[in-house]
Amino acid sequence: MKIKDIRALSDDVLNKRLDETHRDLLDLRFKAATKQIKNHREIPQYRRDVARIKTVQREREISKGQD
Repeated sequence: MKIKDIRALSDDVLNKRLDETHRDLLDLRFKAATKQIKNHREIPQYRRDVARIKTVQREREISKGQD
């Protein structure tokens, strides 16, 4: 997911997407631990998505505080 796509989402959708991404990341970690994962490069991709979502949330939080 690209940052411009994330910025286009509303706060509610962003929170829901963060929860889903966390859940998917947890599932991938379990699959990696049990050697069931096919593409190990998915884990860093999901970690980056979580970081991007949290960055956008923080940007919005800061911008609300300045108003």
